[in-house]
Amino acid sequence: MVERSPEQLDPSLADRVSDALDHDDRGELLDAIEDAHPADVADVLEQIKPGAREDFVRLAADDFPAEVLPELEEGLRDDIVTLVDPEYLAEAVGELESDDAVYLVENLDEDLRREVLDALPTADRIGIERSLEYPEDSAGRIMQRDVVAVPPFWNVGQTIDSLRARADLPETFYEIIVIDPSYKPIGTIPLSRIMASRRPVMIEAIMERDFRALTVEDPPEDIAYAFNQYHIVSAPVLDGDGRLAGVITIDDALEVLGEETEEDMKLLAGVGDEELTDSVWEITRQRLPWLAVNLLTAILASLVIAQFDAVIESIVALAILMTIVASMGGNAGTQTLTVAVRALATKDLTTTNALRIVTREGLVGFFNGMVFAVLMGGLTWAWYGDPALGAVLGVAMVINMLVAALAGILIPIGLEKAGADPALASAVFVTTVTDVVGFMAFLGLAALVLL
Repeated sequence: MVERSPEQLDPSLADRVSDALDHDDRGELLDAIEDAHPADVADVLEQIKPGAREDFVRLAADDFPAEVLPELEEGLRDDIVTLVDPEYLAEAVGELESDDAVYLVENLDEDLRREVLDALPTADRIGIERSLEYPEDSAGRIMQRDVVAVPPFWNVGQTIDSLRARADLPETFYEIIVIDPSYKPIGTIPLSRIMASRRPVMIEAIMERDFRALTVEDPPEDIAYAFNQYHIVSAPVLDGDGRLAGVITIDDALEVLGEETEEDMKLLAGVGDEELTDSVWEITRQRLPWLAVNLLTAILASLVIAQFDAVIESIVALAILMTIVASMGGNAGTQTLTVAVRALATKDLTTTNALRIVTREGLVGFFNGMVFAVLMGGLTWAWYGDPALGAVLGVAMVINMLVAALAGILIPIGLEKAGADPALASAVFVTTVTDVVGFMAFLGLAALVLL
């Protein structure tokens, strides 16, 4: 496939594919996707109707680009692989980079997976089976098994000659890993340094001894953190004995980082692991539990309001103003929550600085509350001609925005300490706190001061 920059993407690709499918024209379909990037073809498959996808697979047949399969959303990929022949699928797995091959095979049902693996060459089959033994989404699953490794007693000339002679050279790599006799990494060398060095120069003399390595058990958040924190383009992956098991490159790390960010966004909203290609029923099923939780929290807030029904009946203005207090608290809490979840994900928020950050966010909430207390207190006084009502609204605003800021940071910290994902629908809990505290503070103060 031809690598192209975003500005070179053909905006008519989807139209050409749709036209070919409408006319059942295999030649036009293959011509349309021949020079397209696999990711663009995957986008087209995700955008067209399910029936058209079946036509696409049928027309493309054995010419369906194998590189497209790893680019598809997981749910759609699972549907597509059921439409292709197992023989084609085994051939496609053999053509892919080892990390993409594992990604494709890991979610196949047991019978189809066994059939595909049995059709692979022995070395490829053993490598994929070994990768599948590692935890899901771990570095062992994500890494490429095909690595470029040389001993320290070679020179640059021997290294270059060896690379040129290899038939199984990885399609993309950025560094050469230097290993000892037990196959344990002792250094790395950027390709640029190899090209800039003369042939007689010894590998040991130009290798970098200080390098970052991952282990096969490392979770995706640790992978994303390592690449982002240390600005590396590739990292060797070590097995339990410290031997070289594979390598993760920047393109894989960027994909992991994107998936982690997407997961956090979805968890914050409580929408689950849904995709655009999911059916109405699948999306409904995933969203329903958190909507049910939200309903329970809304009922809790309503029960708080019910305790002050007599106060609201006496002063109708309270019913109008109390939503302002809750809304401002909810927004303030969401702001703090977003910053806190991101800081926890990037490991910028730790035990060392947690107290300082919590204190800072509390002060920010307090001062923002003071600003809006003066603003809304004055407007309420001018609107209703009642300074006491304005004062009650102002004090409630300060209390709720302070509590909102603290809840926005303490809830995700608490979830992480409990071993849960800090993004796990934290927004639902923060909104509950701000609603309950906002209504309680405003209506409670009103009952004490105005009646």
